[in-house]
Amino acid sequence: MLTKVEIITRSNKLEPLKKALNDIGVLGMTVSQVFGCGIQRGHTEVYRGREYDINLVPKIKLETVVCEVPVEKVLEVAQKAVRTGQPGDGKIFVYQLSDAVRIRTGDRGDQAVMDTGEEPKR
Repeated sequence: MLTKVEIITRSNKLEPLKKALNDIGVLGMTVSQVFGCGIQRGHTEVYRGREYDINLVPKIKLETVVCEVPVEKVLEVAQKAVRTGQPGDGKIFVYQLSDAVRIRTGDRGDQAVMDTGEEPKR
């Protein structure tokens, strides 16, 4: 079964998160810089004596698809790596995928996301 895990969290948590996921065998991932707000609705900053509402906060979004590593293990490790206990720690979303295709080979399903062990030709 293919499962996509999407983790949105603080930018400074990217390296600990990548290391924690790599340590349990999650190697493939996509990382994006994103902006958003949750329950805290952003924050207020003072610049040159004026107060500004900053309602979109910079975050990172890490996406990965897993089939061999148990999803519960991914969730447990990710939470441990990014949790500070403060508002703004982020969210994790889990999606069931119906299929995936490795464009280069045409492999589908689990085979499309599993590491084949071969080095890509450059």
